[in-house]
Amino acid sequence: MNIAIIPARGGSKRIPGKNIKAFAGKPLIAYSIEAAKNSGLFEQIWVSTDSEDVAEVAIRYGAKVPFLRPAELSDDFVGTGAVTKHAIKFSLSQGIQPDYCCCIYATAPFLQAYYLQDALQKLQSDKQKSFAFSCTSFAFPVQRALTMQGSGVAPMYPEFIAKRSQDLSEAFHDAGQFYWGTIEGFLSDKAMFSEHAIPVVLPRHLVQDIDTYEDWQRAELMYQAYMQKTNLITGNSHD
Repeated sequence: MNIAIIPARGGSKRIPGKNIKAFAGKPLIAYSIEAAKNSGLFEQIWVSTDSEDVAEVAIRYGAKVPFLRPAELSDDFVGTGAVTKHAIKFSLSQGIQPDYCCCIYATAPFLQAYYLQDALQKLQSDKQKSFAFSCTSFAFPVQRALTMQGSGVAPMYPEFIAKRSQDLSEAFHDAGQFYWGTIEGFLSDKAMFSEHAIPVVLPRHLVQDIDTYEDWQRAELMYQAYMQKTNLITGNSHD
């Protein structure tokens, strides 16, 4: 069996109430719950939260909240790895023995069920790997990054600044949507971003961090454009 864990604590300093704030008409966390449900992969979809308000919204959209996360796992410095491990250990204590677990971020309105399915298939096909996670490419060569120095700028990597874009290696970053893993993998000390993981590359138009209000506005505009294009292709209309 497979279990989805959606970390969604109540506190957020930059965007208060971010996980349940209305995004394009419904709570942000609802998109992650619905993608997990639409994938058809999970016998259990759990939200790990310290907030009664988040729990209420999560349950309303079809997830379960079998526990409230303890305070020591709810501050700004606790990573999702520790939160996922806590949820897995809780499931084992309840006699629930999953084969695979997927940590899904609550701030992923572009998450598509297809990529959850594709990632699990790849992970199941490669018994040497412990994880599969979402990533995407940088839009600009990172080797030609600039840093601010006083009133001017300087190249971060001077040896690459004069190189043509096509002569530089493409770089990728974590897409911040999902992290599949075997139970053994999550409970071990193996690193996610290592030889133990399979990268699942997403198109850049389906990736947007949402950490600031500027991110939020950009994400809503991207989402509205994406949905408009999708509706034109499928012939659906909300008029």
